Amino acid sequence: MHRYILRRLFLLIPVILGVSFVVFSIMYFTPGDPAKIMLGERAPEAEVEALRESMGLNDPFAVRYVSFIGNALRGEFGRSLVTRRPVAEELFGRFPATLSLAAAAVLISVAIGIPIGIISAIKQYSLFDNISMGFALIGVSMPNFWQGLMMILLFSVTLGWFPSSGYGSFRHLVMPAITLGTSSMALITRMTRSSMLEVVRQDYIRTARAKGLSENIVINRHALKNALIPIVTVVGLQFGYLLGGAVLTETVFAWPGVGRLMVDAIRQKDFPMVQSGVLLLAVAFSLVNLGVDILYAYIDPRIKAQYK
Repeated sequence: MHRYILRRLFLLIPVILGVSFVVFSIMYFTPGDPAKIMLGERAPEAEVEALRESMGLNDPFAVRYVSFIGNALRGEFGRSLVTRRPVAEELFGRFPATLSLAAAAVLISVAIGIPIGIISAIKQYSLFDNISMGFALIGVSMPNFWQGLMMILLFSVTLGWFPSSGYGSFRHLVMPAITLGTSSMALITRMTRSSMLEVVRQDYIRTARAKGLSENIVINRHALKNALIPIVTVVGLQFGYLLGGAVLTETVFAWPGVGRLMVDAIRQKDFPMVQSGVLLLAVAFSLVNLGVDILYAYIDPRIKAQYK
């Protein structure tokens, strides 16, 4: 098992290099001069050219990319073109807010989506199943920014239960987490239902019921455990997606996370911030997928036996 983990960690290297190359290429060919952004459009051309030379912007593409990767490996991501602060300080200062929001959204999705999916599978085509699948379809289709605005109007402006924006307390976290977790909850519900329907029709489930086991033991110990692999896959993918896909939610609720920072950096053509932010999110997503793969071995002993 340790060899498998080491091999997966080794395979993360080409993935991260590929992501960094794509992002660096996009930012390299994007119109805009970082030196003019820092000095202003009315700065003398001599000063702009001197700054470009000092920042290495006149170097060839390959030289600049190798320099970027070398600095990133040493933990040096440069300075923001807008705030002039170290990029690493800005990113790691915002990342805990994004991580807490994504974790809360996934927790809500799992706590609600899995039980509803199980009940829907057990009571297939019942009124509960039809209603829950209808709400799941709405949850998948509903845009996050629209849901966030409607929740602000209802729970903040009209009822005054929660603050409309900000960061720092549990009350600030509730509405953004629900907004961000709605689509994930719908996907987890649908996947749980589909996976459970496939399992409950197996022969060993009928055998367990024929032996006189209670329905709770049949469902929780036998059916759910064997249906967890696709559910865990979806949960892991959603968590990784939420780490990098919370841009709209963070913008609507003024949440000081990495997603909002990236939007501002793209709008202001802050190249070092964009490149380093995408690289950080790619690493986080890859580590989440690695954790999901390791979790497979503890859910299904057959998978663990393959690596002994």
